[in-house]
Amino acid sequence: MGLDGRHAVVTGGASGIGRAIALRLARDGADVAVLDRNADGAERVAGEVAALGRRALAVALDVADTADVARAAERVHAGLGPAHVLVTAAGIAEFCPTVELTDAQWERMLAVHLGGTFKAIRAFAPDMVAAGWGRIVAIASVAGLIGGRGLAHYAAAKAGIVALAKSVAQELGPSGVTANAIAPGLVDTPLLRAAQVPQEIFRRAAEQAPIRRLGVPDDVAAAAAFLASEEAGWFTGQVMSPNGGGHV
Repeated sequence: MGLDGRHAVVTGGASGIGRAIALRLARDGADVAVLDRNADGAERVAGEVAALGRRALAVALDVADTADVARAAERVHAGLGPAHVLVTAAGIAEFCPTVELTDAQWERMLAVHLGGTFKAIRAFAPDMVAAGWGRIVAIASVAGLIGGRGLAHYAAAKAGIVALAKSVAQELGPSGVTANAIAPGLVDTPLLRAAQVPQEIFRRAAEQAPIRRLGVPDDVAAAAAFLASEEAGWFTGQVMSPNGGGHV
């Protein structure tokens, strides 16, 4: 959608939704920095971006670590230049009944999802303000809109991301920067498979959705590509929810 000359930063870009978004933005013309805790995975995806003819950079970091995020921003600035597009897709997943959650589980979930999103925005949004143009796309979840059994910590973090995106949209809009959230339904990703989501949940989600299938990472990437584009200049503070009709 015309991102030639733009520099995009994708956190959680080594696999799943983040990888699909990184590759889609590259196809649309952006140079891409792939940020992820999985250094080898980030390098692989950066290689895929480079194979598409775009400049690419892989940076290993923990998005919950303030110093890591600051170092990543320095590497992006040195390797690609100022960021014009930021997509925050880094995340973790696990199922646990609310009353059985430990403080450590609760705090880590919020630190990665909500804290990581905030820290990435804080690090890269000034580039966009300086340029007078920018796109922030925060990956939330339909769980952040409706909750979920065994997902209280995850849902709370994702709901916070929605509120954060709306707040940033109001603050940065006058500077030419938009901020939106994407709240996907159930997407079949390596992250969810690793979290040992029961097969029954996948089956039921596909059967109950009007589209009659689970989401795939490219479904979310298409939404992110639009929100990152020039054409989405009048979209800000919004929540886009690609979910196959499972939540309307």
